[in-house]
Amino acid sequence: MKSSLTEETKTTETPEFPHDESYRDRIATVDAKGKRNWVFAQKPKGKFYNIRTWVSWGFFALFFALPWINVNGRPLFLFNIPDAKFIIFGKIFWPQDFFIFGLTMVTFIIFIVLFTAAFGRLFCGWICPQTIFMEMFFRKVEYFIEGDRGKQLLLNKSPWTGKKIRIKLTKHLVFFFLSFIIANYFLAYVIGVDDLKKIILEPVSEHFVGFLSLIVFSAIFYGVYAWFREQACTVVCPYGRLQSVLMDRNSMIVAYDHKRGEPRGKYKKQGEIALQGDCIDCFQCVKVCPTGIDIRNGTQMECVGCTACIDACDKMMVSINKPTGLVRYASENGIAEGKKLSYTNRMKFYTVLLILLTAILTTLLVTRKDIGSTIVRATGQLYQERGTDSISNLYIIKVVNKTLKDIPLTLKLLNAPGRIIEAEGRDIMVKKEDIGKGSFFIVLPNSYISRRKTKLEVGLYQGDKLISTATTNFMGPFKRN
Repeated sequence: MKSSLTEETKTTETPEFPHDESYRDRIATVDAKGKRNWVFAQKPKGKFYNIRTWVSWGFFALFFALPWINVNGRPLFLFNIPDAKFIIFGKIFWPQDFFIFGLTMVTFIIFIVLFTAAFGRLFCGWICPQTIFMEMFFRKVEYFIEGDRGKQLLLNKSPWTGKKIRIKLTKHLVFFFLSFIIANYFLAYVIGVDDLKKIILEPVSEHFVGFLSLIVFSAIFYGVYAWFREQACTVVCPYGRLQSVLMDRNSMIVAYDHKRGEPRGKYKKQGEIALQGDCIDCFQCVKVCPTGIDIRNGTQMECVGCTACIDACDKMMVSINKPTGLVRYASENGIAEGKKLSYTNRMKFYTVLLILLTAILTTLLVTRKDIGSTIVRATGQLYQERGTDSISNLYIIKVVNKTLKDIPLTLKLLNAPGRIIEAEGRDIMVKKEDIGKGSFFIVLPNSYISRRKTKLEVGLYQGDKLISTATTNFMGPFKRN
């Protein structure tokens, strides 16, 4: 493996130790000729890695359990894009709820901006699905089959013998099997567990599109975790490229304390004179990095904040009887001023904003009604005279039923004398999780109509229970005073 660290970039950019910034001209996993530098990451060990392992177990438990959880006969989460049907926390959303999705996207973008400005790429390193699956699942499987970094390097450089073929084939077969399992669960979030069971248990000919989707998703996941790997974070994901815009010198990052670490030099035994910083140039922080960077070069786009370099550096500092924290969570200003990272007023302010945004969105989701309706006057229709004392208008009603039961609806006027006459002569029946349409007349007495447009409120009743209301305008003849 060719290291991404060049001779010109082995020191940190400070006024005392300037250096060439050519490492910023390309990502760490691509060399000067544009060829890929394969990253053989050493397995991290330490406090942060142990905590991340527990966090990943929680993530896996949620990922594999959520598709099986139902609320009131519905999946807890479902993102059925082909049918434009979305279920979040057991509540169903249709295209008519677009404003909620719009608000959700705006809230999500603001959340990302504020969160990143305060806490850097904390999300990427700790709970991003790509990072968790790659580093805490597939990478661990790779360590189990091929061994740690040193053994992987030797295996990669060795000739193709029967043993090497067996090891490589085993790894890739296991990788594809795991990708197939993940693809099944991913599809369960799209079409639901029941439909997924049909694809698995029933003949392929009856569910060819579903089976093909399963194979395609499996191939995509296999390609990402067996070959593409960290490139998904450094090349595809826009979040990494945006961090330079979203973050500032007060953002929390994984940082190298150049004031303490420079100038670098080899470890000096006790009694030897050492006019150098604490960094002993052991390159352990580079070896464990899953994106192949040298954290000592400063904040870089490729850094996902996984804390592997913190654990590696702390281990080396303990071994040479130096204080830990040479690489740690800090801000650039904190490093420059020698201050410990603290929960600043800026972070507190952003946290309050994030909580408020989340609360507003949660309130909208919880208070959203299961029955939505719109009433409009029939196009091309004027008012109609009924006898000598009444006027009628023809209306079209559209009702969205987001429940799991058929609902017969009766319409009643709420704020005016008069009556409603269904054009079909019966109540409007709206099937479960469907959209119902109907037409009806509203008849008002002439004595009530005093202007060209009269605002009316119509109640939608299920039996004697008012479940929704809708407003519309009644057109009448112009009356001179």
